[in-house]
Amino acid sequence: MKRQPRTSLGRLLDDLGTTLLHLVHGGPDPGEHLGGLAIHDSVDPPVLPPRALVLGIGVHRTDDIVALLDDLGGQGAAGLVLRAPVPVDGGIRAAAERSGVAVLGLTPGASWTQLSAMLRSLLAEDDVADPEPATLGGVPSGDLFTLANAIAALLDAPVTIEDRSSRVLAFSGRQDEADRARVEAILGRQVPEPYSRELAERGVFQQIYRGDDPVFISPSTGAAEAAGFSVPRVAMAVRAGGEILGSIWAAVKEPLEAERAHALRDAAKLVALHMLRVRAGADVEGRLRAELVGTALEGGPGARDALNRLGLADQPVVVLALALSDSADEPSIGADAVLTAERHRVADAFAMHVSAVHPRSTAALVGNVAYALVPAGRDVEDGEERALRIASDFVDRVGDRLPAVIGVGAVADAVADLAHARSCADRALRVLRSQPGNPRVARLPDVHVQSLMLELRDMAAARGDRPSGTVARLLAYDERHHASLVQTLNAWLDAFGDVIAASASIHVHPNTFRYRLRRVGEVGGIDLADPEARFAAMLQLRLHSLS
Repeated sequence: MKRQPRTSLGRLLDDLGTTLLHLVHGGPDPGEHLGGLAIHDSVDPPVLPPRALVLGIGVHRTDDIVALLDDLGGQGAAGLVLRAPVPVDGGIRAAAERSGVAVLGLTPGASWTQLSAMLRSLLAEDDVADPEPATLGGVPSGDLFTLANAIAALLDAPVTIEDRSSRVLAFSGRQDEADRARVEAILGRQVPEPYSRELAERGVFQQIYRGDDPVFISPSTGAAEAAGFSVPRVAMAVRAGGEILGSIWAAVKEPLEAERAHALRDAAKLVALHMLRVRAGADVEGRLRAELVGTALEGGPGARDALNRLGLADQPVVVLALALSDSADEPSIGADAVLTAERHRVADAFAMHVSAVHPRSTAALVGNVAYALVPAGRDVEDGEERALRIASDFVDRVGDRLPAVIGVGAVADAVADLAHARSCADRALRVLRSQPGNPRVARLPDVHVQSLMLELRDMAAARGDRPSGTVARLLAYDERHHASLVQTLNAWLDAFGDVIAASASIHVHPNTFRYRLRRVGEVGGIDLADPEARFAAMLQLRLHSLS
């Protein structure tokens, strides 16, 4: 599924204004569409799509900037973003002109994560089916940024369009006329929590969502003031029928006069159509991507066509499988919707992460597992190691907020190898999900024995097998006499026959442990000097502990 981005560098600068980016050198061609976003890595340079916008994280020395501009010019990049203030001397200016790459500065105080998320949101404004999208109210379908600027012109005030969770979907220019709370909302794509909490406590959201008229909100003392809310707002609900989709917020000095209030009511109806179009487009694109990824991973007759549509044909790929750990996936009453939303959230974050590393990567939620297909080099070992780094970087970034685990599959050199690569990723993922904690990322060779044990347990359960022989006798004895012979045998085997270490592990005196160990031999009928008997007992104990 190849994207058809409509956003040019000039359009991007118009939308973001000076809130995040400013042009340092170069003149972006308004007719040239950006091909994607990439993060510069001096150790492992990414493969750039045509006319890429590159984030030069950590690049600040003049010589490094000049060398990077020359390299990007050879790859047809459109622009390079550097942390402001950007040193612009003769060498950098000459390199920018020579390469044809525009140089942009990231506003101090804004994070690269914020910029990356916002740029990807803008660059994702495409249509799966229609290369030439229709218009709604004279604005390209789903183009909320253009709509925000149009509303700002009608109201003569900076505007944001937000969803029900106060997440900023789009904003107009002139945000420097607002206050610190508005700037922080745009930088984080989310209204600051102290501000939104105070509005909720004041009943502002209820007032907005229950009525059909703009609501004037004045600043107040307390948490909102501490959050930088100093300029009044006018807010208007955006609804489709009885469903609340979000709201429009304008930073104003006084309540709107009747004419502008009427214009805002009309604008809210148009915003609703665009928000529905965005949601429908995202749903269609998500379903299509999931179907293509699922078809490719099956490795059947349709796999090659699916890879072609994903832009991954005729190159080796690594399969990564991500899921929430079993502890996070435990069902509870009324929690199904929350769990489903959490899966989608972590899958979206995963997709953004892998595409930042390699622009041709793709990821989608297939069932309860998010699968990613990441292009790999011809060197199998290097491809798997790179995939491990990608996966580890992701779980490190999300931390405990998203209890995700990732299985890394083998490199698939051909379409026929994809089913095996997925199987490897799935088997590694299952081990990680069944054993919460560290590690959270693994390849199948890293957890092969644990995977075999889980599969052996499945086989035993399918046949109805129960513990037998020594272990069965010890279990029966423990149940009748409330004894601990199974625990004693297990501790002794785990300690390789070291009585001192084994007794310490279950907190009993060594002499008591020796007595119990003799009873293990008598009751269980096991010769502890026989390696075959020890192995059989250990295997059954492992299977019993897994069931």
